[in-house]
Amino acid sequence: MYTILVEDPTNLNERLQVAQTCMTKLALEPIPAVVDRLDDKTNKAYAGWPDRLYLVGKDGRLAFAGGKGPFGFKPAELEAAIRNELKKEK
Repeated sequence: MYTILVEDPTNLNERLQVAQTCMTKLALEPIPAVVDRLDDKTNKAYAGWPDRLYLVGKDGRLAFAGGKGPFGFKPAELEAAIRNELKKEK
């Protein structure tokens, strides 16, 4: 796990740079990043934190539930769960 220490952005360009650093250091691509404006209006409206990854299995039941984000946001674990689910018989 990485610890990424950054100064609190004071403008949108700095915020975009922080987002790009996180995407690169955490190897999150090809997952798209969405960056809120400095007023955090979208975050406040949708309570965007914590994030979780879920997978619904072939049987319609929950096959994977990731941990609370941001530290529990682990795409590699979801990928492994998808691979395991695809191996199951129909």
